[in-house]
Amino acid sequence: MSTPAYLDPTRSLDERTDDLLARMTRAEKLAQLGAVWARDVSEAGRFSEEKAERALAHGTGQITRIGATTVLAPEAVARLVNDIQTFLRARTRLGIPAIVHEESCAGLVAKGATQFPQAIGLAATFDPELAREMTDVIRRQMLAVGARQALAPVLDVARDPRWGRVEETFGEDAWLAARMGVAYIQGLQGASLADGIVATGKHFLGYGAPEGGRNWGPCPLPPRELRDRILPPFAAAIREAGLASVMNGYHEIDGVPCAGSKALLTDLLRKELGFDGTVVADYYSVACLCTFHRIADSHGAAAVRALEAGLDVELPARECYAEPLEKAIAAGRLGLDVIDRSVRRVLRQKFALGLFERCTVEADRAPAVYDTPADRALARRIAQRSIVLLKNDAGLLPLSPAVKRLAVIGPNADSVRNLQGDYSYPAHAELTFGPTREPGQTRIEGYRADLAPGALDRPEDLLAHFTPHVTVLQGIREAVSPATEVVFARGCELTGEDTSGFEEALDAASGAEEAVIVVGGRSGILADCTSGEAVDATRLELTGQQAELVRRVAATGTPTIVVVLSGRVHVLSDVAGHAGAMLVAWLPGEEGGRAVADVLFGAVNPAGRLPVTFPRATGQVPLYYNHKPSGAVSMFHGNYSDAPVTPLYPFGHGLSYTSFEYTGLEVPAKELSPVGNLTVRVRVRNTGARAGEEVVQLYVRDRVGSVTRPLKELKGFARVALAPGETRSVEFTMPTGQLAFHDEQMRLVVEPGELIVMVGASSEDIRLDQSVRVVGTTTRIAPADVRPTRVCVD
Repeated sequence: MSTPAYLDPTRSLDERTDDLLARMTRAEKLAQLGAVWARDVSEAGRFSEEKAERALAHGTGQITRIGATTVLAPEAVARLVNDIQTFLRARTRLGIPAIVHEESCAGLVAKGATQFPQAIGLAATFDPELAREMTDVIRRQMLAVGARQALAPVLDVARDPRWGRVEETFGEDAWLAARMGVAYIQGLQGASLADGIVATGKHFLGYGAPEGGRNWGPCPLPPRELRDRILPPFAAAIREAGLASVMNGYHEIDGVPCAGSKALLTDLLRKELGFDGTVVADYYSVACLCTFHRIADSHGAAAVRALEAGLDVELPARECYAEPLEKAIAAGRLGLDVIDRSVRRVLRQKFALGLFERCTVEADRAPAVYDTPADRALARRIAQRSIVLLKNDAGLLPLSPAVKRLAVIGPNADSVRNLQGDYSYPAHAELTFGPTREPGQTRIEGYRADLAPGALDRPEDLLAHFTPHVTVLQGIREAVSPATEVVFARGCELTGEDTSGFEEALDAASGAEEAVIVVGGRSGILADCTSGEAVDATRLELTGQQAELVRRVAATGTPTIVVVLSGRVHVLSDVAGHAGAMLVAWLPGEEGGRAVADVLFGAVNPAGRLPVTFPRATGQVPLYYNHKPSGAVSMFHGNYSDAPVTPLYPFGHGLSYTSFEYTGLEVPAKELSPVGNLTVRVRVRNTGARAGEEVVQLYVRDRVGSVTRPLKELKGFARVALAPGETRSVEFTMPTGQLAFHDEQMRLVVEPGELIVMVGASSEDIRLDQSVRVVGTTTRIAPADVRPTRVCVD
């Protein structure tokens, strides 16, 4: 008997896919369009054949989040994956393996996996290579346990800091998000999917600009804004990195929810951008067409709407794509050709992953690749490079490690949990077990040991399931001299009005040479968090009594350094006025405390840059640097009646312990073709006494356009290391396709006219500029012709 074509690895992907599809029953096809929770095929962390016979009778497209939903160590996760795949291969009619998917925004969301800085901190490095290195680690850890799809990266352009998920993004700028996103995907997917992980770009499209900053809120984005300022990270990911999967957004645009939008998921994504991978549903978003958005009167109608739109796979489990879809097909409401279209995409991806040849792993080898010393060193390096020095009056920083007495104060100073973002293993473990209790925390509610009897008996037991984490207090104690006295006081909680800890904090500060106050938030998904998914805010100031704590400590006369440990874009106007120095460390991951100490004591010269604008007041938002001409001022007086219109700290801002000089801006060609390249050269010199890094930023402005254009747009950047007195040259080669926008007729064009080229240290700190002209006629281009800027540093 000959081997079926679909089992022959010498056949092409299309041949194998077509052969398998032709052999499948309708029930087997529908099973490929959904997922099964790991808990539905396991019992107490072990594979359950009895459960599997019910849940996997016809196979499944995916298995949902084994690592994130259990307390299993890597070897046990790998064994469970092996058992599931073995069952599917041997006990289902056609032996189709599953894709196991996990989350990986800031590291694999699984016990034992390295917990890196949250995405907003990664963006603050302005170093795409670090994203590639990080996801190379994630890829290795996922492969070790048999997981083959990651529901990341988040490519949303974040337009409203009230939205709790800003921390998961690469910030407010499409160019920065594209560069970080492309690198992230390249590291994750590897040279080919046969040895890589399917990356999932999300959330298509416009999810980062919800009304009022409310999660799942309508996103009022007109077509030109959507295409020119929100779409580019996805377009780059598809064009440059071969993005293999896309996830829809929960929101609606102009009355049409993304999960049911053929205009987005087929016409734009596939026909215009050329995407040929799978589209997977954000969790429960298909059902939301019925239960939330109310554009379908039943789960069956929701399934039909989503599949016709081009949404291939329902996650996290088959709810609409199960019996409701079967009934809709039987009633003639959906043709089998639509089902076959999506099943073909799913099967083709499984063949590309090599699952039919290798779907199990060597489980006993899995622990060796988890959180290695090299992985932890990378986590520390990313955290170091993400830290942004906002202010440093009179050179207060760096501190001397030989300081005699140092006060370390604040609710986040000795927090393990609050080093992490919402898409981390600790935060997602809390979905099952409830909030983590840390030493010194005065209150905790909502612990749910009843959901997993015996697995965790007390809230503090969750700490034992973290990788080793280093708090800021620990990092400082490691960094100072043996003779230094470090005095710690919590001061207050993150939220609430209790100030009973102030007295201890003031006593600690009054006898110290300096005081380091670590404030911020708690990121996660539970209601007690201050940022994260579904944790939106109307006020961006520090929560609780933290700002008052800073004011009281500063009033003692002790020089005060504020460290903000948070995923939220905060209003820091009051705090900045009382701090001698202030830095943002974001959500820096497991090595975050050491990274903060490295910067505080000068072992690392900070060079992180803000990937988001920090407003003066919440009432300014949404506020982003690349606004239109009419967005620059409040007409006609200019400022608000009660505040300037300018931000407190602009996009791209970040200080150093040294200084840099920009000279010799060269733009050799004063006239450019609409299909040519713009070359920009500049020299940067370290004029200070310390080695440091400068992030050289290239911006452009179209002086006059046929439609309104942003006052400036980032089109290139380079993080340049310079010794004291050293000068280096930076050359940007920008294809003029980067100037393209949609004109009045919604054509993607490059128009002739004057272009202002700007180079500087932030969006507001422009050091040099020149004018050039794009000559010729208006030229229409294809999305595939928009190539990235190349950077060379000599």
